[in-house]
Order: sequence, then C-alpha cells, then structure tokens
Amino acid sequence: MKIATFNINGVNKRLDHLLIWLAAAGPDVVCLQELKATDGQFPEAAIEAAGYGAVWLGQTAWNGVAILARGCEPVLTRTGLPGDPSDTQSRYIEAAVNGILIASLYAPNGNPQPGPKFDYKLAWHQRLNLHAAALLEARVPVLLAGDYNVVPEPRDIYPTRSYDGNALVQPESRAAFKSLVEQGWLDALRKVHPQAQLFTFWDYRRNRWQRDAGLRLDHILLSGKLKRRLTGAGIDREIRGLEGASDHAPVWITLRE
Repeated sequence: MKIATFNINGVNKRLDHLLIWLAAAGPDVVCLQELKATDGQFPEAAIEAAGYGAVWLGQTAWNGVAILARGCEPVLTRTGLPGDPSDTQSRYIEAAVNGILIASLYAPNGNPQPGPKFDYKLAWHQRLNLHAAALLEARVPVLLAGDYNVVPEPRDIYPTRSYDGNALVQPESRAAFKSLVEQGWLDALRKVHPQAQLFTFWDYRRNRWQRDAGLRLDHILLSGKLKRRLTGAGIDREIRGLEGASDHAPVWITLRE
C-alpha cells in the first residue's frame, strides 16, 4: 500500500501536474494540502476520472485539505481539529481508507514571528498534539500526513542563516513537533533515511530549487500499529522541477498489507 502527501499549492492551477503524478506514481492514498479552492471548486470529476474517490475541505483563496483513495471512497470521520470552535481555517481532515485512519493536515506557517500568527501556529500544534494523543489511545492504525510547517532539525534545512527568524525553525515550533513524535509516532521518512539530508520544499525565490536550497516540511507519522508495516519511503523530487510546479514535492511511504 502506497500513501503519499502533497502540498499542491493550488489544486486547480496545478491539476495537470497532479494527474501526471497520480498516473506515474500510482499511490493508493493521497493527502493534499493548500487546495486554494472552495468546496464547489474542487475538481471532483477529474479526480474521479483518474480513478480516485475523494473527501475534501475547501476554503476561498488559501488553505484547504483533501484525501484521495484509489478505487474507493474515503469514509469521512472528521473535518477540523477539536479544541477551538472559533477556528474557521480549513487545515485538517480525517477519513478511513482500507482499515487505516488517515489525516491530511496543513499546519499554520506562523510568520511573521513573534506575533498573533505565530501564537496561532503554536496553539494549533497544541490542539494537534492533544488530538493525536487521543488517536493513539484508541489503538487503531493511524497515519498523520501533511505539511507541518516545521523543520524538525538543523539537518532538515540547507546551510543558511536567512531562516534564523522564520517561524518554521523556531525552538517552540521544533519542540511542538518533537513532543508529537515522542507520544509514540514514527517519522517514516526519517526512519527509512536516517542519515540523509532530505528536502520536500524549495521556495520560489532566490533560485532555491536550482540551488537545491530546500527544507523538510512535509512529514508522514505512523502510529504503533503501522510502524512494523513500513517498507519504504521517498520524495518524488522531479515533480518540483516541472514548469509552474508547486513549491513542494510529494512524499510517500509503502506499507505491507
């Protein structure tokens, strides 16, 4: 079983890229982020024609998350994180697919920091951690995939001082991600590639793709019941090199059935 996460950065603008990648990579499940489309604008017909059922949570102009499943319909279980009924940003969706509870998440960027956007980022991660702990307690197979907007460690960013003040690398952001993993989740990409420098995002500015000046922001975390099923993981970097591409590349894992 192949499960992937992809910050598409505009599902309609980059629909051709998505369809090309789906046909080439053949993932069984895909978590999408940054749809930048309302519910009514989601390209359901094109996704269905590619062989995938889908559930999604859209939003005008920004945010938006979705889960695609090849040959079946994901069973929607949750839209939005619990803990703040006033939060209207479309950043979290959950669905059951083939016996696994899948979450697609798009965490807040948090810039500029300090300030209200960074405060919201940390509060959102706290809510995610609380909900993740409850999912672990349920003792069902769970996978949390998406753009966490956190660079976990210094080796997950190219050598630079230009990000020193960025919310993505702040100690508080890294501590939130570390606290989540230490609940008992497995960082699948890092498990398969323990020593490699891994990037999943390259900013459009300053020729960062051409210079391979990247960051690791996209992560797939596995609960205990899935850890022993992990057989592989990787990054489809070539998608980032397409003309007009998203600034993220798809990240994928494979699991034994």
